[in-house]
Amino acid sequence: MATSTPKLILDTDPGGDDSLAFLWLLSLVKQGLAELVAVTAVDGNVHARLTFAAAAKLLALCGYESVEVARGVIGGSEGDAEDASDIHGADGMGNLSHTLPEPAQSYEAARYSDEVLIEKLKQAPGEITIIAIGPLTNLAAAEKKSPGVLRLAKEIVIMGGAFTAPGNITPEAEFNIAYDPEAAQLVFATCDNLIVLPLDVTRHVVFTPAMAEQVMEVAPTSPISKFVMGLCKFMVGTALAFRETEGQQGFLVHDASTLAYLFYPETLRFRRGQVEIEILGQWTRGKTLLDNRHKVKPGANAWVATEIDSVNLLALMIEDLKVLVKD
Repeated sequence: MATSTPKLILDTDPGGDDSLAFLWLLSLVKQGLAELVAVTAVDGNVHARLTFAAAAKLLALCGYESVEVARGVIGGSEGDAEDASDIHGADGMGNLSHTLPEPAQSYEAARYSDEVLIEKLKQAPGEITIIAIGPLTNLAAAEKKSPGVLRLAKEIVIMGGAFTAPGNITPEAEFNIAYDPEAAQLVFATCDNLIVLPLDVTRHVVFTPAMAEQVMEVAPTSPISKFVMGLCKFMVGTALAFRETEGQQGFLVHDASTLAYLFYPETLRFRRGQVEIEILGQWTRGKTLLDNRHKVKPGANAWVATEIDSVNLLALMIEDLKVLVKD
């Protein structure tokens, strides 16, 4: 049966794992398997100005400068939440952004992400999937400005949350949700077309230097290969320092799970549920909760990933990245 090429908006705050997921997506675009409608940078791992620059540079690196990058609505960086520059580097890209091409798009001239989300979703209702791999600030801003607009998305695929796994920014909360929990609460209260990839599964997806070497062997002089290797070396160092991989030489590529869901769904298992976001708790602010009681749940709003085949997911990602680095 013939299927149409999925139309995607990537909402991202690059980010080491964001950057690798971004490159994986561009490989799928290169293969004609996806259409990237826009990239909406988001205030998160580092400030919105830096995430905009990172997204624009990754597109320029891979020859997709024509894809619009929107500037993030300022969210968590205005509050008390700490960003993740200690893990991802001051620029969010392992301090490698200076090695990437300068993009033509500028932060000052860019449209805001909520404006772009509203425009694109209204132009193609029911056709566009949003891949949200940062805080949900942009999505919440779009919903506030144009109530009901998020329901025009075909689905919203979110990397975020922690249910039975410990948090990675507080004992109970995952970074993308905890950085702007009010935004997350609004999105989860508004939508029922959500796909959630939480730490419960993503903490099993570890990208290693040996995997980066497999990509680099295909095209050792490729700027993309060199970036992947450099990013991997940096991220492995911080992952070990922050005890994220149980001593394994590698780093967690949480955000890659969103693309696995969209393009290689055999690598994941899900359950339907009603997800709520805690915003008031002294120790649990930003926590995601899933109601496990045996009672009718008419408010079920999300499919939540419970199992992941990390071995095959990583193997598939490596093979796709090889396609990207080839001339």
